[in-house]
Amino acid sequence: MGRPSDAPAVAVKPADLPVFCPNPAMPLWSSHPRVYLDVGETGTARCPYCGTEYRLEGGARPASH
Repeated sequence: MGRPSDAPAVAVKPADLPVFCPNPAMPLWSSHPRVYLDVGETGTARCPYCGTEYRLEGGARPASH
């Protein structure tokens, strides 16, 4: 169920947070357990199941308290 390393990252907007995989655009047959990914710290995250990369538009967001 891997994803080619040359596949483009899935762009997500701050309004789309929290980011989870599989995302709604993925076909049902390729589903794996839902995992939530932290894109806020570095601006990107990769799913540990399928390798899909998610990239936050505008980059990392500093943590707020």
